[in-house]
Amino acid sequence: MGGLNKINFSTEKSNLFLRVATGHFATSNCHSNYYIDVVSQKARISEAKSIAEELCSYYFFDTIVDTILCLDGTEVIGAFLADSLSKANFVNMNAHKSIYVVTPENINGSMLLFRDNIVPMIENKHVMILAVSVASGKTVEAAIDAVNYYGGKVTGVSSIFSTVEECGGFKVRSVFNPNDLEGYQSYPAHECPMCKAGKKIDALVNSHGYSKL
Repeated sequence: MGGLNKINFSTEKSNLFLRVATGHFATSNCHSNYYIDVVSQKARISEAKSIAEELCSYYFFDTIVDTILCLDGTEVIGAFLADSLSKANFVNMNAHKSIYVVTPENINGSMLLFRDNIVPMIENKHVMILAVSVASGKTVEAAIDAVNYYGGKVTGVSSIFSTVEECGGFKVRSVFNPNDLEGYQSYPAHECPMCKAGKKIDALVNSHGYSKL
């Protein structure tokens, strides 16, 4: 990871890894002692498929899925997840008996917008929200609000990594969580003990990756 202290965690699946770096990292909402790199899992077909198969296993029994709403560039994972759910003969309510994979537009920094030709894929549909990670939950909560506004019904929240078990009243299903990372810590920026100790930020991070300082 370009000079960062990189660690790879393997799992039981040959194509599923958790890539992280330790240090002092800042997002728009919090500071953490770990950077979790999910770029390959979003872009590399074999890893995206493994993530999708892992998430699919959470929804075998009673979840209706018509649409997968992809946040943070998770469309490749969303496509594989839709395929896995379809193969598992999941119940869906739309006339085509298929699953839509859609992405919202972000306006004014936090509001999510669906164009008129996308709205029918949300309205009166059962929508699963797919995110890279859920920490503060603000992005997912905005997505939940958008689905409700456009007349859809949220039936699940999924992510690659999550520090919380619940967001916006919905259980978060994730492949990885802080239990996979020894000593993982995340703080609001104004409460960060690393900042208070004078430790400089190593990199700014978001769903696209990181930029070293």
